[in-house]
Amino acid sequence: MSAPHCYTITPVNPGAHLFEVVLTIAEPDPAGQEIAIPAWIPGSYMIRDYAKHVVSIKAEADGEAVELLALDKSRWQAAPVATRLIITAEIFAFDPSVRGAHLDTTHAYFNGPCVFAAVVGQEERECIVDICPPPAPVGKDWRVATSMQREGAEVYGFGTYKASNYDELIDHPVEIGDLQIGEFAARGIPHAIAIRGNARVDMARLCHDLETVCSQHLDFLGAPAGFDRYLFLLHVVNDGYGGLEHRWSSSLVCARSDLPKRCDATVSSGYRRFLGLCSHEYFHLWNVKRLRPAAFIPFDLQNETYTGLMWVFEGITSYYDDLALVRSGLITPESYLELLGQNITRIQRTQGRFRQSVEESSFYAWTKFYKQDANASNAIISYYAKGALVALALDLQLRHGTDGKVTLDDVLQECWQRYAVLDVGMPERGLESVAAELSGMELGDFFERYVRGTADLPIAALLKEVGVALHWRAAEGGSDAGGKAPAGKQALSWLGAKLVDAAGSSVFRIVHAGSPAEKAGIAPDDEAVAFDHVRLTASNLDQHLREHLPGDQVAVTVYRRDELLELKVKLEAAPEDTAYLTFDNDIADSVQTTRRSWLGQSG
Repeated sequence: MSAPHCYTITPVNPGAHLFEVVLTIAEPDPAGQEIAIPAWIPGSYMIRDYAKHVVSIKAEADGEAVELLALDKSRWQAAPVATRLIITAEIFAFDPSVRGAHLDTTHAYFNGPCVFAAVVGQEERECIVDICPPPAPVGKDWRVATSMQREGAEVYGFGTYKASNYDELIDHPVEIGDLQIGEFAARGIPHAIAIRGNARVDMARLCHDLETVCSQHLDFLGAPAGFDRYLFLLHVVNDGYGGLEHRWSSSLVCARSDLPKRCDATVSSGYRRFLGLCSHEYFHLWNVKRLRPAAFIPFDLQNETYTGLMWVFEGITSYYDDLALVRSGLITPESYLELLGQNITRIQRTQGRFRQSVEESSFYAWTKFYKQDANASNAIISYYAKGALVALALDLQLRHGTDGKVTLDDVLQECWQRYAVLDVGMPERGLESVAAELSGMELGDFFERYVRGTADLPIAALLKEVGVALHWRAAEGGSDAGGKAPAGKQALSWLGAKLVDAAGSSVFRIVHAGSPAEKAGIAPDDEAVAFDHVRLTASNLDQHLREHLPGDQVAVTVYRRDELLELKVKLEAAPEDTAYLTFDNDIADSVQTTRRSWLGQSG
């Protein structure tokens, strides 16, 4: 049996944000052992070059220094040795995102790719990890939260943990600090949530609601082999949102105001968003962590890996995250329609949908979606948002075309059995072929037009088949995200640019293609000064637009770098690009049955 790799990680200097990581390699390559730190983290498709945070690195054997040659920006090779090799690295950790590592005197957090080097050629060996406490007096009340298997460590304690190989090692983020922890079981499987940050939360309700949505997903796709635990790691901040999926856990960020308060039984829009985030990352334990694109098997963590299937793994996940909330009863069908309306609005307002297909969006995630520039809204489309809309359309088309005998649920379940259970990757046209095979439908035109092409999806017609009406209206303000019927406010004249607060100034961030702002020459990063010679800010733009009619010509004054410009803008009528949905209850029994099946409603 091969000797395991042993890692020891210590928050050695929290004030300086420094981890010390010691890697002991029992049987190094006799030709000279190579080690490598990943350039990216699975689930976030951008080269991040984690090795840039290595402050120092050295090697030794039998107490003697060993030459360690840098091969490139993230790989090193030690001189040949005949005994165990010890690598010691000092790593700067000051990235508070769910993709990074962060250490200060209040907590320690890390993702494996940020701190653990791979032993090249021996990645399949077991990994033993000792997680050590910081030097006193820091960390007196700290606990350790990770989904990594304990190997002698107490529950939520410092000590020894293990992973079956390197890929698993870097798939267990670790949060260390003064944590609020809630525990629950979903379908008999232990789950927990560990919260960092100052949050007064109704933990009992939170655990109940998480159990509900987790059980919904487990009932849908079944517990994966070896799935015996799950951990939500949550960082609570004043204003934030995001997450990253892992096989046995997820890292989340949310706003403090999004969490449920004691004695408040309502589902606020913020709490609904938070539950959707948890649902999304949890669904990933099937869709992308175990059911994966063939291009991701095995991971090449030094280089970009291209696939046109991110719309399947993120878009379909985005479809099921909110659908699970209504199917489980956590939100009402009307609340779910509001969320659908918001996503339809998001797509409708993105001119990039005519320039980039959702398959292209998937393929160019590395260089376009994750590295968006000032023209992004006019040039690209989100494979999350458009992918979710494609999933909705495909689900409704399958239900209509097979009289409810085949749905997207069936397609996902078959893909799970065909690819994930057998541990093979999904080919680029895998979901498409499974959908056609199960349904017996000719779906080639659907995928050519809406996945590989840029045609607008026939959402209105498909929703009508389940007794849902799609309505359009103009936006009633800059913060109007859609999803709701008109509130009766006066319609705004249209400028066609987004103004945001930035470091004490108001700056144009987005200028829509073909808009009055673009025609007048307003550019991204222009600093707003005045609207018709009255001060212009992000907070008063709506009021300025309400005071003018379509066709009015106004002067917009901006600073472009250090030059003052006055631009003449002819305002236009606001486009009807804001969607909301309503139920039509005057429908045939067969339509009612299809709708109940889709939304998981009984009766």
